[in-house]
Amino acid sequence: MTSVICPLSIVAVRKDPSDRAEMTTQWLFGETGEVLERQDKWSRIRFDHDGYEGWVDNKQIAPCLTPNTDPDLRVMDQTSIVDLGDRQVLLPYGAVLPFYTDGAILWQDRRVPVNAVSNQGVAGDRAELIDIYAHPFLGAPYLWGGRTPTGVDCSGLTQMLFMLMGIYLPRDASQQAEDGDPIELIDLAEPGDLAFFDNSEGRIVHVGVVLSDRRILHASGRVRIDTLDQQGIFNNESQGYTHQLRLVKRMA
Repeated sequence: MTSVICPLSIVAVRKDPSDRAEMTTQWLFGETGEVLERQDKWSRIRFDHDGYEGWVDNKQIAPCLTPNTDPDLRVMDQTSIVDLGDRQVLLPYGAVLPFYTDGAILWQDRRVPVNAVSNQGVAGDRAELIDIYAHPFLGAPYLWGGRTPTGVDCSGLTQMLFMLMGIYLPRDASQQAEDGDPIELIDLAEPGDLAFFDNSEGRIVHVGVVLSDRRILHASGRVRIDTLDQQGIFNNESQGYTHQLRLVKRMA
């Protein structure tokens, strides 16, 4: 299999090999993957950070000449630009900084200067880190398949927050619900735990991050903070329940 790296800011990953196909997730600058299948215009890729698979336009793929041994080092600001010579790339929040040291990344076997704020050395307990990393997402519009403050879905939000802490979760809410240790009572939940919600058929369809004081951070219409209790999410604007609680889990 061929190793590849994302050479652009944000690349749409499709369910099928077509520009009209559903976007299931996004691939951010510096993230890597393996090509499972290659067609004339599209490649099916398995992404290294979560094992998720999807189709990417071949024009939006670059060969990965050096494996990234530190994918936890990621961008924490939204104004960083890297000049790759033939183009400038705006680095999205959460982009990977491959082999970042002394203000430069390693890109295709050459050092490229980058003036970026990274998550390296950010200290605090899980609740403090959630507060730091979640701030740019507050108010971000809901976007199916999104993973950045310009648009994010519920599981993309939780995945990115935990990824910035060096904890790698699967991509979808139903997959994330299979990880971690269950918390039997909502009263025992701690900030940083994940709460999962199901639909009338019992299928996990939503996830959010538990905060202090019976609050939850989640993406529903936009990234917002609402009230959480044993029944589910109580929307403070509409004054009604929007999601039915299924379980709470603590991630390692």
